[in-house]
Amino acid sequence: MINCAIIDDEPLAREGLANYVREIDFLHLTATCENPVELTAVLDKHTVDLIFLDIQMPKMNGIEFLKITQKPPMVIITTAFPTYALEGFQLNVLDYLLKPITFDRFFKSVTKAKDYHQLISSKALNIPSKENDAPDYFFIKCGNKYEKIQIADILYIEGMQNYVTIYTVNGKFMTLLYLKNLEQNLDSQSFIRVHKSYIVAIDKIQAIDGSEVRIQSHNIPVSRNYRDQVIEQVVKKKLWVK
Repeated sequence: MINCAIIDDEPLAREGLANYVREIDFLHLTATCENPVELTAVLDKHTVDLIFLDIQMPKMNGIEFLKITQKPPMVIITTAFPTYALEGFQLNVLDYLLKPITFDRFFKSVTKAKDYHQLISSKALNIPSKENDAPDYFFIKCGNKYEKIQIADILYIEGMQNYVTIYTVNGKFMTLLYLKNLEQNLDSQSFIRVHKSYIVAIDKIQAIDGSEVRIQSHNIPVSRNYRDQVIEQVVKKKLWVK
């Protein structure tokens, strides 16, 4: 069951979404709020997995709320203004619904939320710790099937909004997952963030050339913010000099 909250300053919009939520058997409506300030009080007392968030509201708009909230629940934006779509996805929202919202579009969006929630809550990303002898692999959901990913086979991972593509020696696999969630579960001694959109396997790096790392035939960008860390962790400990 996914606990959700609706934040919208328009009573009719709140009631419309609430009626949609009641039609979905895997959703439970925890709260409805007129603004993000009310939501903050709800989050202190209740578990909320999914937020339906309007943009233009008094006191604080939805984008401002996302910018100041650390580790918010899953977020589906609901708004009459398409101009916020890019900014919303840059803040890792799960989906963007334009008002008036039809039920079929709503159902498609919450199904995406269900898939993502299952990946996290059912521990589909189940990377074993080094304290046991379990196999070094995890599963991800790709379409209608679950793919087994051997950690040792990973070359690099690319994040794209709320999806990631995992490139391995056996091919690439796309799944509904945030890059930051993968980063938190991968061994920091074996994998390193080189760009806001890329994580690479340290032992697969073949060369570092300016603002790129080379892994097989792939050239992965290294951003300025991560370059010093990459050189420190990848090169300096293994650098042979005269």
